[in-house]
Amino acid sequence: MNLLSNLLFLFFLCIYSAESADPIYYFCNEDSKTYGGSQTSRNIDVLLNKLVSGTVQNGFIATSYGVGKYQIYGLAQCRGDVSKDDCSVCIQDAAENIRDHCANRADARIWYDYCFLRYSPVKFFGHVDTSGLYLYNVENVTDPDVFNKKLGDLVDQISSEAVKPGSKGLGKGKTDISSFVRLYALVQCNRDLSELNCAQCIAIAIEKFSSICGNKKGCRVLYSSCYVRYEVYPFFFPLGSHESLVDSLVSYKSIMALKP
Repeated sequence: MNLLSNLLFLFFLCIYSAESADPIYYFCNEDSKTYGGSQTSRNIDVLLNKLVSGTVQNGFIATSYGVGKYQIYGLAQCRGDVSKDDCSVCIQDAAENIRDHCANRADARIWYDYCFLRYSPVKFFGHVDTSGLYLYNVENVTDPDVFNKKLGDLVDQISSEAVKPGSKGLGKGKTDISSFVRLYALVQCNRDLSELNCAQCIAIAIEKFSSICGNKKGCRVLYSSCYVRYEVYPFFFPLGSHESLVDSLVSYKSIMALKP
């Protein structure tokens, strides 16, 4: 609790009790409330349709719509391990909910487990953006030294995979902590980032494992440019023959969210 007390000026704490179709978090930039008026709003609607169709087809899209001061830039991406059907459902929910939550805002972003979507009047493609949120499991591991060593080795491995050509920014893997505990981890960059910027974003996110999620059984760092997560249960695809997916926040009692 001391850590939370020291960070109250940056973070807010809340209880997560949403259904699967609800976002983990969303951000609406209040400064963009009246930007461009009705013309920008119409452009956002057209852009969202482009983002949905492009993401369903390719798993990722970065594009824009409009001209001059009414131009809006948008990016959408699904997690690289999820199926096309799951991606389609997620990104359609994201496009619908971001307009519901951020009506009349020209700068907004929304996070789900399986996808991420944002739009802005400022061209943000290719830039590392570490605004976002942190989630952690309130339960501590029983042997922090062994756990953290295994975790460090695993994230080093999958981080290297994520920046390889052809990886599409995705790295994932698992390792045994003991005979009874297996650790799973996944990293992913938005595909507009260069390999160098991808590595930078992941490295910044992984640093939060110790400062925000130290000795916890699970942690997620969801930035606007990359995603990093580890758990002691399976949460990514494909599943092994003796694994069952547990992709929920049952063990997560709280969210700490940092506004951009």
